[in-house]
Amino acid sequence: MPSQKSFHRTDRVSAQLRRELGTLVHQAVREHGLPSVSVSDVEVTRDLAHAKVFVTALESERAAEALKALRELAREVRFQLGRSLRMRHVPELHFHYDDSVDRGERIEALLADLPKAERQDD
Repeated sequence: MPSQKSFHRTDRVSAQLRRELGTLVHQAVREHGLPSVSVSDVEVTRDLAHAKVFVTALESERAAEALKALRELAREVRFQLGRSLRMRHVPELHFHYDDSVDRGERIEALLADLPKAERQDD
């Protein structure tokens, strides 16, 4: 019986895309004067036709501006990906804002605001 692979192909492609897109997005930020963003995760569909690219912004209030610019640059970034990756078909890129960092900071702030007495009751 053949040994089972520990990772699915979509997982390996997602990891490779995350590494490459991190570099390409960083270059796009510098070249186009965009607000600072970084790639936090990439999810690829089973057929490898589409990729959701999750980005986080250093300045959350400028995230919408950065996301709009990245969506406009998606074709160019995809073309650059095609030149750097060894894939027959490069997935179509769909940029999304990853608000998990913002939510984490908000929860941390709420916990810090709790009076010390209430925290010790738990």
